[in-house]
Amino acid sequence: MLTLKVFTFSPIRENTYVLFNEQRQAAIIDPGCYFSAEEEMLNNYIQTQGLHPTLLLNTHCHLDHVFGNRWVHETYGLELHIHAGEKIMLEKAPISGENWGLPFTNYDGPLHFLKEGDRIALGNDELLVIETPGHSPASICFYCEAQQILIAGDVLFRESIGRTDLPGANHEVLLNSIREKLWKLPDTAAVYPGHGMPTTIGYEKINNPHLQ
Repeated sequence: MLTLKVFTFSPIRENTYVLFNEQRQAAIIDPGCYFSAEEEMLNNYIQTQGLHPTLLLNTHCHLDHVFGNRWVHETYGLELHIHAGEKIMLEKAPISGENWGLPFTNYDGPLHFLKEGDRIALGNDELLVIETPGHSPASICFYCEAQQILIAGDVLFRESIGRTDLPGANHEVLLNSIREKLWKLPDTAAVYPGHGMPTTIGYEKINNPHLQ
């Protein structure tokens, strides 16, 4: 049984997720902690809950989703898991940070590449990797089939979708990713996006104006 905790970090208001099992093993997904106070908040939660971080995952590598990668690596000794197609986005993220007035030191440790259909083990629980490009060249989602939990990054939001005016983005590719991949999930599946409130697949099928 997995438990999900969300933190909203940085001036960009990005959702950082801590997903952990009954044995207190934890995955840190898209750490967006930018300020030291945010790092302290995340670490305090991990310590008070008695968690043991074992995985560092990125849905994609836009700057707001990777701000905390280096800190997580240095604090917990975790190595980063991303889709190979996001490596270039990770490398360019500090330039984006400068352009946004949010400079940061990038992760420079080992990379482990994920692809469609991979299953990531968190103890006895699993996360399925779903490739959902469009917002970013190689965005991925993480799906727990047993509990119908989708960590969606910036692919799908409550009544919205990821922006496609960024380098490497493609509007039609994004719509196809949602319709061909995410719409196949159960309507009751909970969607936890990279920004804003959670939603469900069924709600978005009916109410998302971008997908009617």
